[in-house]
Amino acid sequence: MAAGDILNTRRRILGIDPGSRITGFGLVDLGDNELNYCGSGVVRTAEGSFPDRLRQIYRAVGEVVAEYRPDVVAIENVFMARNAASALKLGQARSAALCATFARDVDVFEYSPREVKQAIVGTGGASKEQVQHMIVSLLKLDGEPGSDAADALAVAVCHAHQRRIRSRLSDGARAAGAR
Repeated sequence: MAAGDILNTRRRILGIDPGSRITGFGLVDLGDNELNYCGSGVVRTAEGSFPDRLRQIYRAVGEVVAEYRPDVVAIENVFMARNAASALKLGQARSAALCATFARDVDVFEYSPREVKQAIVGTGGASKEQVQHMIVSLLKLDGEPGSDAADALAVAVCHAHQRRIRSRLSDGARAAGAR
């Protein structure tokens, strides 16, 4: 199958913006060189022990995966938060969300917050509001998703853009090799 044909195969991308209190998720379909919104939302953990909150994230993301059946998962990398304890909690929440996707046996791609903002807004230092605005515009949404859902959609769209770029580079390399 030629790399260009990859883009003509519909792929559902689950984007995840992990957090120990709020984990955003967003789904887009990529195919026929178009991007379509499928759904988005957040997992809000209830008060309770940290292991209980991780369990809630795991179960809720597992339900999203079972309902939407993504073909690929794109997740935001952990960045250094305000302090080491916050970074560790974020990493554990990220792991809980990732583990919930493993039953689908899908490929997982990771992107830094800076890469996501660069792909969506054009600058790695973009604000949450700029990301939200661009997600509404790129996906032609009627309303504005909350910031965590918009961030998750941005991760999914970032992966779709990277997938297109890799496909075009592969096509170019294949054409250059044929010369």
